[in-house]
Amino acid sequence: MIAFSKPTRGAEQQRLLFDRYPEFGFAGLQLKGGQYGDYLDDPAAGADRFRSDWGVEPGHISSLITMNPLDEAGRERLHALLVFAGAVGSQRVVLCHDVPKDGLDDSDLIRFAGELSDHAEEAAEQGVVLSLHHHTGEPVMHRRDFEVFFGAVRENTLRLTVDTGHLLMSGVNDIPGLLADFASVIDNVHLKDYADGEFRLLGQGSVDLISVLDAIAKLDPGITLCVDEESRAEIVEGLEVSRDFLAQHQTSIAFRGDTDAT
Repeated sequence: MIAFSKPTRGAEQQRLLFDRYPEFGFAGLQLKGGQYGDYLDDPAAGADRFRSDWGVEPGHISSLITMNPLDEAGRERLHALLVFAGAVGSQRVVLCHDVPKDGLDDSDLIRFAGELSDHAEEAAEQGVVLSLHHHTGEPVMHRRDFEVFFGAVRENTLRLTVDTGHLLMSGVNDIPGLLADFASVIDNVHLKDYADGEFRLLGQGSVDLISVLDAIAKLDPGITLCVDEESRAEIVEGLEVSRDFLAQHQTSIAFRGDTDAT
């Protein structure tokens, strides 16, 4: 499927995003923490409240993105989020591991891999996939970090969300090569452009998105491609530019500018 993600400010913008994304050809949303966080105090009841407030369309909550450490409070929040995700019918939880990279070594990455493998097994009990989103300034950042970390992840547990903008920001230039090398664990790709210290609309940055799309087309057809739109553009402009870019450069990835996109 092809999904869309964008931060919003307040309920009015969130309603606009929820109402408009299907008409631009996107099959689902990957939500940021501010778009669902108020429902986590009581995860099971919160799932019912979320549906009541925002509707029952499954695409509204295809994935949940969280910025979370793994201290005691972070583990409790992640547990609540996994329960909520399972109750609301989300496919995956995308975890940005909110721990500073400075001072870490390979032993820390290996330890984190074991801990996140445990949490991925917990997620599976809720019918949810846990996917690590690598991130600039966090433990898995550089090309070698991927090798060390995923070399220690237990098989068939944690998955990987690749973010093209964060890769370039982190100095990883061979994005197609990374996609090919880690194809066995990739379940989600955040398509994002970047240049001069900020994220850009697709096609307006320095990421070689055409080569990236060609590489994505060679991955398992079951992965999710998500336009993670974090530029300064407003919601409708972000949806429109993203749709037009994908329609023009679709290669072998299916995309149509209507609600039938999958």
